[in-house]
Amino acid sequence: MNLSSWQETGKVFQYQNYQIFYQDSGQGDVLVCVHGFPTSSWDWHYLWPNITAKFRVIAPDMIGFGFSDKPYNYNYSIIDQAILHENLLQSLKINSIRILAHDYGDTVAQELLARYEDRKKQKISGIEIKSVCFLNGGLFPETHRPRLVQKLLISPIGFLIPYLMSQKKFNQTFRDIFGKDTQPSDKELNEFWQIVTSKNGLKISHKLICYMTERKQYRDRWVGVLQETKVPIRLINGGADPVSGAHMVERFKQLVPNPDVVLLPIIGHYPQVEDPKNVWESLESFWQK
Repeated sequence: MNLSSWQETGKVFQYQNYQIFYQDSGQGDVLVCVHGFPTSSWDWHYLWPNITAKFRVIAPDMIGFGFSDKPYNYNYSIIDQAILHENLLQSLKINSIRILAHDYGDTVAQELLARYEDRKKQKISGIEIKSVCFLNGGLFPETHRPRLVQKLLISPIGFLIPYLMSQKKFNQTFRDIFGKDTQPSDKELNEFWQIVTSKNGLKISHKLICYMTERKQYRDRWVGVLQETKVPIRLINGGADPVSGAHMVERFKQLVPNPDVVLLPIIGHYPQVEDPKNVWESLESFWQK
């Protein structure tokens, strides 16, 4: 499937009066795929044939991302993105899910997991989470190593950065977080750029980056749930990622009881793009437990 087909075959639902794009394909138990910053559900397309053969897969573009609406005057937050996922699932009458998450999506998944644990403690009905698999992301704010562009976006001059961003600069930024031997092709970079710039997306980059502050603000909640939950968790990590690679894996092993980790040593920040074969095999073995 190419990017145009992906967009054409997607569906739309309303959230806060905005249109949210999502893919819904396959049958059986539900797998929710939660993408990262600054990209979209398209990140999962290499895994799509395998995961949709096993599950009914729901993969939205969160508000502010991909082919979904990107309002400028909007209070973007991780908690709001988690509520968006819950609303979508409720609209589809889905009450039990597995989660596969990456990057920014890891933090959304942590909040979804925390909300699930809150409901269990309060004996409130709601969406059940059967397992969570994380790919590279900022699970622990103390191990997150933001790139220069992220530091600039979150700074007081962040609103200016989108006006200085060209496709050439964007491509270099992306190449820097991929593995040395698994660099993105020109076609892939063009697709990423098309996704990010859709609906004037660059202009809200400094608003989306607030997740870096939220990770610190809610660290106890989001790290605590990884330590306390009985929901099965696996981390599949590209170790060559300068943002959240092998150094984040070590922290995961220190903090998470009985850590289940698959390390892909030469892979960078986008394992599902750089090495979908090994990611799929690691996912399949996790789900067969």
